[in-house]
Amino acid sequence: MGRRNFLLLIAIFSLVLIVAGCAKKEAPVAPAAPAVVAPAPAAVAEPDAITTASIVDKASDFLSAVGPDGTWIIAVVQDLSLDSEIVVDGQFTQNDKPYRKLAFYAQDANRKITERYTVIAPRMTVRSQNTRIQGGTFRGDVYVEANGFHLVDGTVDGNVYFLKQEYLDSFTMDEPSSVTGVTELR
Repeated sequence: MGRRNFLLLIAIFSLVLIVAGCAKKEAPVAPAAPAVVAPAPAAVAEPDAITTASIVDKASDFLSAVGPDGTWIIAVVQDLSLDSEIVVDGQFTQNDKPYRKLAFYAQDANRKITERYTVIAPRMTVRSQNTRIQGGTFRGDVYVEANGFHLVDGTVDGNVYFLKQEYLDSFTMDEPSSVTGVTELR
């Protein structure tokens, strides 16, 4: 074996040792703990609206969900009536883009709307960018203070006012959405 082949063999051997040294080592597996069966609770506790899914059936849970500590999607599962103003606030994202969805409907496994709901309040102020009302009706006036307000197969039974021209310019409404009152700059 020539000197050149010997050096090549040592270089390959050294490379194999370096790669093997850099390989991720698996942690030893701990023995499984014995299964512990907890007794069944006497009563099921009410879910906490802040820590559970964004499915709401109460006005108070809806107000929490649309707030800055809420969720990006709020799905209403029945008609709701509120005596106070709704403030949609906070910045949320979906697929790395600002987004907020108020889903006022139920759907089947094929995403076909099976039920539409109405949320009633004297006023809704929208401060979250790219907020959409979808599939149902909001009865009251909407005051938009953010870009990208959008109606998707939804209705505002009232007026929609925009705080700035840029908010009005970024407003979109898909068919068969509608606003029963005025849509204007305020």
